[in-house]
Amino acid sequence: MANLKKIVECVPNFSEGRNMAVIKQITDEIEKVKGIKLLDVDPGEATNRTVVTFVGEPENVVEAAFRAVCKAGQLIDMRQHTGAHPRMGATDVCPLIPVAGITLEECAELARKLAERIANELNIPCYCYEAAALKPERQNLAVCREGEYEALADKLGTPGKEPDFGARAFDEGVARTGCTAVGARDFLIAVNYNLNTTSTRRANAIAFDVREKGRPQREGGSPVGKPMKDENGNTIMIPGTLKSTKAIGWFIDEYGIAQVSMNITNINVTPLHVAFDEVCRCAQNRGIRVTGTEIVGLIPKRTLIEAGKYFLEKQNRSVGIPEEDIINIAIHSMGLDDLKPFNPREKVIEFLLEDENKTAKLVDLTVKGFAEETSRESPAPGGGTISAYMGALGAALGTMVANLSSHKAGWDARWNEFSQWADKGQELMTELLHLVDEDTEAFNRIMAAFGMPKKTDEEKEARSAAIQEATLYATEVPLQTMKASYKAFDICRAMAEEGNPNSVSDAGVGALAARAAVLGAGLNVKINAGSLKDKATADKLIGEANELIVKANEAEKEIIAIVESKLI
Repeated sequence: MANLKKIVECVPNFSEGRNMAVIKQITDEIEKVKGIKLLDVDPGEATNRTVVTFVGEPENVVEAAFRAVCKAGQLIDMRQHTGAHPRMGATDVCPLIPVAGITLEECAELARKLAERIANELNIPCYCYEAAALKPERQNLAVCREGEYEALADKLGTPGKEPDFGARAFDEGVARTGCTAVGARDFLIAVNYNLNTTSTRRANAIAFDVREKGRPQREGGSPVGKPMKDENGNTIMIPGTLKSTKAIGWFIDEYGIAQVSMNITNINVTPLHVAFDEVCRCAQNRGIRVTGTEIVGLIPKRTLIEAGKYFLEKQNRSVGIPEEDIINIAIHSMGLDDLKPFNPREKVIEFLLEDENKTAKLVDLTVKGFAEETSRESPAPGGGTISAYMGALGAALGTMVANLSSHKAGWDARWNEFSQWADKGQELMTELLHLVDEDTEAFNRIMAAFGMPKKTDEEKEARSAAIQEATLYATEVPLQTMKASYKAFDICRAMAEEGNPNSVSDAGVGALAARAAVLGAGLNVKINAGSLKDKATADKLIGEANELIVKANEAEKEIIAIVESKLI
């Protein structure tokens, strides 16, 4: 989707779970970084280990992780550490996890750079593991941590076992901080499936049906038969049906039911909705029903979006509906509110970040409020903002016709054709709604640049450069609005030609709105480009705008002709 913010999760594990004052100093360093949301702090006394979870944009997350590793290295002395959990450093592991708008490979590259920085600036040796591994065998964290802290003195001096960054002889510094494993892994979802049974044994049977590891092969195929072994003495396993999953069955006293408890270790391989359907299938085979789903912890928004679209497609319904509606379909389809109310604002990482950093937006106003705000004596919101909104309305009208066509009686065979158009329309509408506020932000940047000090020559030069940079941005934003609005013609044209004939006039109004958006944003391109000192750049931007204006006029004329021909 357009303008998707990049979000990364980081889950560092620190070798301190008993001294809350130390833990607080570490998490304080994390929270000092702007744009970071601290999601969870989970200390364990027996393990003497604390798992911290925080999220934000990539650069901010990497900075927060670095500061946390630095503080942990100052406060935790590994020579004094004991605990039940394997460990080799004050910051034992520090994985980066893609949540939205970023790939696992990109997180792996960030992890390697973070490891190098930790080694160079903090003198803490680092191994890279899982997706960030520089050696194939080090994809397994256990290989990196072999022998734990007590083995570091030998490992650091053994060729082939030294860290990826910061390799050196075991000295006083390493003795204090130990080593850190920095890595990248996929997002893990912990989920429980509620069953209409109290039998842990039945729940376990379903868990064994689906989990990747499966169940032991037994003699005679009997559930009570002796587990069979291979020639090496290892138990022969019958794999389950779901890759990248671990699962067991248990009984929950609080709810009075049994559950299948599952960890999905790679949601790209097995998405939540696929796991849900498979657990339902295997439960039904055993005479049991799944009554709902309980998500433990937080999830990326795409998990619910993908699930909602999946269930809509199974119904032969359009997926090109508002995001909120898709999420509601996911909630009801998987019974996420079976045991207690499910609030996406409290369970979805992107929503938590959005609410934490929420600022007033024009798109959040009522229709009346938006019109009143525009009418005030302040110059923003102005023509560029209104153009973006008209473009969004044009895309929305085309999308509406597509959705009406997808669900039209007698047109069932064409539902997917119109669903695809509606989905494109929703993406386009989202992009243009983003540009509504972006155009006003561009104007605010110009005003901020004009407000810079201008007493000295240096200040004047910096002010002039900032004004030009802001003006260029204020020219590029309406050009982006023009390009996005022009795409709405494709949807409106297709709906005028092929869509529900009862809504052909709506497709025509959509085309009129798209043309107004293109021409209106074009006026903003020209007025802002006129203030650019770089005339070559100004001419190029104005040339692009003029070309789009010509094409928009032609497209609108063509679509209106189609509409008029069907109104007679």
